Amino acid sequence: MSEYLAKEPIQVMDSKSDVPDPKKLAWAFPEVSPGQRPFGGRVLVQLLRTADTVSDIIHIVKETKENEKWNNQIGKLIAIGPLAFRNRDTMESWKEGAWAQIGDYVRVPRWGGDRWERLAPGEKEGNPVLFAMFNDHELISEITDNPLSFNTFLGVKRG
Repeated sequence: MSEYLAKEPIQVMDSKSDVPDPKKLAWAFPEVSPGQRPFGGRVLVQLLRTADTVSDIIHIVKETKENEKWNNQIGKLIAIGPLAFRNRDTMESWKEGAWAQIGDYVRVPRWGGDRWERLAPGEKEGNPVLFAMFNDHELISEITDNPLSFNTFLGVKRG
């Protein structure tokens, strides 16, 4: 068992509970039409936009940026299908209620969902806005810390 743990990377998420900078938050989650709305029990999430630079000096290489963009797990819930958070047989709300509301920041599966990108208004290229459609039960958690402070990386647990 310890051999397995030593080889498999585990995900580590680091975050801060500070208040996000409103300008950075507006850039990370700009007002962009996704061009779609969810059917049935699906939810629509706008994923955290990835930057080209870490600072004025450090630029992120294209491969790293693409990897970060498509593996992104932090998003903002922007639409909920008519059957989301409901019993599909009776159409009644789940007794637990809807655990996420439009406007909530959520964590989503790294490789799940149907994902697509759109450019922000006035932009011809650069940092597209990424959207993803998930089944309602695939949302992992609500983000309670600053959504811009999350750094995700893989670590290796040594047995």
